[in-house]
Amino acid sequence: MKVSDKRPLKRAGLELTALGLGTAPLGGLYAPVALADARATIEAAFAAGIRHFDTAPMYGLGRAEHLVGERLREEEPGGFVVSTKVGRLMSFDRPGRPLPPEAARNAFDSGWHNGLSFREVFDYSYDAILRSYDDSRQRTGLSKLDLLFVHDIGRVTHGDAHAHHWSALTRGGGFRALAELRSAGLIAGFGLGVNENEAILEAMEEADLDVCLLAGRYTLLDGSAADALLPKARARDVALVMGGVFNSGILASTSGRKKYNYVDAPPGILAKAEALEAECRAFGVPLQAAAIQFPFRHPATANVVIGAKTASQLQQNVAWFEQPIPDALWRSLDDKGLIASP
Repeated sequence: MKVSDKRPLKRAGLELTALGLGTAPLGGLYAPVALADARATIEAAFAAGIRHFDTAPMYGLGRAEHLVGERLREEEPGGFVVSTKVGRLMSFDRPGRPLPPEAARNAFDSGWHNGLSFREVFDYSYDAILRSYDDSRQRTGLSKLDLLFVHDIGRVTHGDAHAHHWSALTRGGGFRALAELRSAGLIAGFGLGVNENEAILEAMEEADLDVCLLAGRYTLLDGSAADALLPKARARDVALVMGGVFNSGILASTSGRKKYNYVDAPPGILAKAEALEAECRAFGVPLQAAAIQFPFRHPATANVVIGAKTASQLQQNVAWFEQPIPDALWRSLDDKGLIASP
């Protein structure tokens, strides 16, 4: 498998490269990223054959969208796919101004070391979705945005505020705005971009989704999406872009940053990650290569998006993605109950 292999999105009428670049790290997730490194990372992705670039207003509070647009708007339209997100509006950060309740950080918000001077305000309503689309067009400077993902909607993310936000997305017209953008040809498709299986399952009953980005729920460590979400998505032709394959750090290096779902990894997760790494080592396969390729074991997976902070990290991800993995490793992991079966 090569990163440049094309994978069809049946409902959206697009093709994604098998590997996409996720741009959250370029917004300064966990640590600052120099402008030169950010630009070089995007350039290295393009040079490697990656043509799917996933971004969001949240990533660096606008920084990542600016960076993606800066590189891609000089390319011929149609030669790449950009997905971005809706659900957060960027509000000017004035000193001393009280933070509105809707701007409170959610369970998966880690802060940004290179963030621009904005506050994020959650709003999933009809008007906010349309404004978010326009804002992202301006930040990127692109003539078209291909896919829109409703960002971080869900009970785990929003807690007590979930009912309010879900109502805005459904009864408040958020989904209707997305459908209108699609009908007008301004986007090719839409779905959710979330960390929660249940949110996508419920959304499929509310709207005609094309593709969803699911982070961290179909990985070597967490196969929970295999139970209900993946079969339902497959049956309805809702393609899945898989993110968070390293579960926010632990599978990238069990000896380095031990983050799992954006917090310090608990002992049970650490033990499982070490068991996975030992099994991979026995077959001569880096744990990271298995982590990046694992989601393709299920046919609902359209592609995998993965972030990087430098060109060298990007090139390493490409090497892991393209490294051959023997079927015997997957069988062994299955037999030992270490991974979810497809």
